[in-house]
Amino acid sequence: MAGMLQGQVAIVTGAGRGIGRAIASTFAAEGALVAATARTQSQIDETAAIIVAQGGRAIAVAGDIADPASVASMAAEVVRQLGSVDVLVNNAAHSSSAARLWEADPEEWWRGVEVNLRGPFLAIRAVLPGMLERGAGQIINISSRSAGIPAPGRSEYAASKAALVRLTDSLAAEVSEFGISVFAVHPGRVSTEASQRFLATPAGQRWSIEAGAVLKGLEAPPERCAELCAFLASGRADGLSGRFLSIFDDIGDLAGRAEEVRTEDTYVLRLRK
Repeated sequence: MAGMLQGQVAIVTGAGRGIGRAIASTFAAEGALVAATARTQSQIDETAAIIVAQGGRAIAVAGDIADPASVASMAAEVVRQLGSVDVLVNNAAHSSSAARLWEADPEEWWRGVEVNLRGPFLAIRAVLPGMLERGAGQIINISSRSAGIPAPGRSEYAASKAALVRLTDSLAAEVSEFGISVFAVHPGRVSTEASQRFLATPAGQRWSIEAGAVLKGLEAPPERCAELCAFLASGRADGLSGRFLSIFDDIGDLAGRAEEVRTEDTYVLRLRK
């Protein structure tokens, strides 16, 4: 039985482990031709090997998501090997300042912004011309609950993830007439190697205590985010383009009420007064 992404070409950034690997694997299981990309070749090679062993099709193309030339080269190689890109998932992320703003290393702080915001911008610019030409495509930006709450010790992460949500709805408005959909996704609180490193620091432990009440009950395996992304990539929720969606939302119900969601302007970041 054909999956809901049969024959689609999808790029998943940060696909060497964690959420990105889960998304790449789920997409392949649904019939997509997957390009797994990240900086570490060995990790994405492993992701691709797992997919192939399960009967899917995947390639591994290394690149630095924050470097324009690297991103352009990666996207061109994907098109050369798999064809035009139908789906882009901007999952690659960086957060390792683990310090209060005045104690953070400026270069390390800015690296988070480069990966979490500039990276998606560069990847989108690399694949968007093809999508515009075909009048179709889905772009999924993996944001975070941190986009909507204070994150002491992770200010660069929270700021860049909030900006990514605003990039999402701004772009969605720009491309709405061209048949392209853009989504931001909150993946839940997923335990990853990076998050465990952060929580092992004094700043991470302090943040975890302060945010504990807000984050309680938000723990989730990476596969839940992967399932949501596959549904969004299928086109079944295109009426929700521009929205900030969560794995805890009933996406099928929301897709059926898309006009209501747009009219009430919900599932967005807005200033309340």
